[in-house]
Amino acid sequence: MIVSYIKLLNWRNFKRVEVRLGDRAFLIGPNASGKSNFLDAFRFLRDIAKSGGGLQKSVEEHGGLTKIRCLAARRYPDVEIEVHLAEKADEPPLWKYSLGIKQQPRGDRLPFLAYERVWRKGSLILDRPDTEDEHDPLRLTQTHLEQISANAGFREIAEFLSKTLYLHLVPQLVRHPREFSGPGIPGDPFGRGFLERISQTPERTRKARLKTIEEALRLAVPQLRELTHVIDTQEGGVPHLEAVYEHWRPHGAKQRESDFSDGTLRLIGLLWSLLETDSLLLLEEPELSLNSSIVMQLPALVARMQRKRRRQVIISTHSADMLSDKGVGGEETLLLTPGVEGTSLQLVADDEQIRNLLNGGLSVADAALPRTAPEEVSQLALFE
Repeated sequence: MIVSYIKLLNWRNFKRVEVRLGDRAFLIGPNASGKSNFLDAFRFLRDIAKSGGGLQKSVEEHGGLTKIRCLAARRYPDVEIEVHLAEKADEPPLWKYSLGIKQQPRGDRLPFLAYERVWRKGSLILDRPDTEDEHDPLRLTQTHLEQISANAGFREIAEFLSKTLYLHLVPQLVRHPREFSGPGIPGDPFGRGFLERISQTPERTRKARLKTIEEALRLAVPQLRELTHVIDTQEGGVPHLEAVYEHWRPHGAKQRESDFSDGTLRLIGLLWSLLETDSLLLLEEPELSLNSSIVMQLPALVARMQRKRRRQVIISTHSADMLSDKGVGGEETLLLTPGVEGTSLQLVADDEQIRNLLNGGLSVADAALPRTAPEEVSQLALFE
């Protein structure tokens, strides 16, 4: 399944946006326009649905309701998210899930449900608050989505959302995970436990994935010839990635992740995440640290991996190299434009001027990316 539609009301810097999505989507916009916040809406639903999560924990981990709520929300302050799940983008949704959240006006100020609704093939099967909620208002501090005892009729939604994967791998965290103290961030979005995740994968699956990644790295990283997973018994069973690099010695030289370049580590993380599951994948600026010639190949790489393992991928990017691929269409590119009443969002194909440029043969990089430049950015070079 894919998320074929999402609507956000009063979510972070979006006062109201709604958009249809396909198998692939590219988010473009200026800095601080809300690309990360758009992705965060999917992570928020994932954190509600996953085991050990729930509404209260998810709101807390995302900074509290006052941080989640859009600053432009005034007369109508409820935060609302609605998603439609379908087998294909052009098919009617199998499921619709809609959630409204508000804050208690008095007492401990816990967030609670303004409503929770579920549709299956167009038929409403859950509509809260219901009679039981009215008799016991404390029930509204939890969603049915998070409760196994309550979501039997739509557990497919919970299972889909809970598998959502977000990765913005930070190479320093991968190299030195033990140097960063603290409990870590739920979902490990920055890769602190990335090597552990690889190690915990069943051996046969792990070897197959690393072999596929090795074949890609041979094309992108000079001299790299082998990539394997090893356990260092002298370090008490710490997992490592090990690669062989060719040079004048007959058998080359072995290096571990602590010696890998930032680009190599980020490319490994990207490839692993594309192979890991068939769930929704959220990628934030995957072009970072990569050579421009590699970045230009990423859209085609993602498309090919999607054909092998059908899954939806949503990518935020600033990269003209990535968007210069003529295979990236206006119908799969979302333009975010900040304003005083929050950020607006539209498919670039819905903008007549951009659409005409695309139809004339220009790429999204040429036709749409210039719209993301701040109006006064040319003055930056004159800054003293």
